[in-house]
Amino acid sequence: MSTADMFFVAAEASGDLLAREVIQVLRQENSNLSIQGIGGAELAEIGIKSPIDIAPLSVLGFLEGIKAYGDVVKLADAATEAILAANPKVVVLVDSWGFMLRVAQRVRAKAPKIRLVKLIGPQVWATRPGRAKTLAATVDHLLCMHDIEVPYYEPFGLKTTVIGNPALFRGGRGDRAGFRRHHGLTEDDCAVLVLPGSRRSEIARVAPALMDAATRIKRALPGTRLFVQPADNATEMFREQFPNATDQFKVL
Repeated sequence: MSTADMFFVAAEASGDLLAREVIQVLRQENSNLSIQGIGGAELAEIGIKSPIDIAPLSVLGFLEGIKAYGDVVKLADAATEAILAANPKVVVLVDSWGFMLRVAQRVRAKAPKIRLVKLIGPQVWATRPGRAKTLAATVDHLLCMHDIEVPYYEPFGLKTTVIGNPALFRGGRGDRAGFRRHHGLTEDDCAVLVLPGSRRSEIARVAPALMDAATRIKRALPGTRLFVQPADNATEMFREQFPNATDQFKVL
């Protein structure tokens, strides 16, 4: 007997946010939906308590994923067991290609009646188009961002629905005047913000180049203020990797 209508799995900060947004819309449409899931702080804020700690996956890039293969497999097994315990009608797997593929394959093998939906597909239009065939053989439905993705999956019979880019619908607007006032910036002061990402390898690889570019701008435009904002889950990791960054950058 099913104990949940839907079960969401989100392994990264961006996926956690997207899962939250989708769940909130679903609840508006049907307040009686029983939804469980695995995720982070975003899902926790809307009352979905994760039965396992997925945080270690949120900072893994490709190379870290290879090095931590054993841990990834254990987490995939744990996620599968949590799904089977909930026995949902539908499982929604958010982004995170490699991990979600493992979970999907395990659930399919052990509980073939559970419908599997992939929310955000691999970027087959840019690289490794063979993943389209793999995904089609693993899940029942794909919710993707772009129209250009659909032709990659149609030949393999995967039902695909285009939902658009979630970032375009968030409509967030910063408080420019408040930010400048808080940091002592005048209207004429130049400010540069560095966004290094959320994964350890991403930050290690990208942040030095971005910060170097920012410091060059400051040399060219004396008085420029420099800021850096890692993803919420990566601030301490950034500070550990770049302990001297605060000499020139304000870490937000």
